Amino acid sequence: MHVVRKLIDDKIGATAIEYGLIAGLIAVALIVSLGLLGSNISNMFNFFANKVSAP
Repeated sequence: MHVVRKLIDDKIGATAIEYGLIAGLIAVALIVSLGLLGSNISNMFNFFANKVSAP
């Protein structure tokens, strides 16, 4: 905890923490969007596969 407090008090450490938080938020946004997009793409391919395989 002392190391975190020291980083927060230091300007360079604060910048590093801010960049870490931004990277974390971007990672969460990517995971959520890819999860939603992935299921939609899967549904689309299943739909077309059913249309192609049905006579």
